Amino acid sequence: MARAVPVLPGDDVGVAKDFYVGRLGFDLRFEASDDGRDGHVGFERGGICITVDCPMSGHGRDACVSLEVESADALYAEWRDKVEIRRPPMNEPWGGRTFGFQDPFGNTIFVIGPLA
Repeated sequence: MARAVPVLPGDDVGVAKDFYVGRLGFDLRFEASDDGRDGHVGFERGGICITVDCPMSGHGRDACVSLEVESADALYAEWRDKVEIRRPPMNEPWGGRTFGFQDPFGNTIFVIGPLA
């Protein structure tokens, strides 16, 4: 099986771990850092994998990743008290149910589930 894993820009491996593991409930897949700040760190939750590169020089910033999930409402309920989410899930005219928020580095996490 092949899959794509987004690599998001970050500024601090420790901040990334606190956010993705401590707040969003991802597991730590790997960490490569000599000083706990600069390096690469990978996260996994179910079939979702995300890598954060600190600092990610030579590439664009303010990235966006879409997470296709079984229930946008379930993740919203789990995460709404842990991260700032500006609106609850809503049904989109194109057939998805979505909400989004930003990680500490300005990257958008856009959650897409089936219509409620």
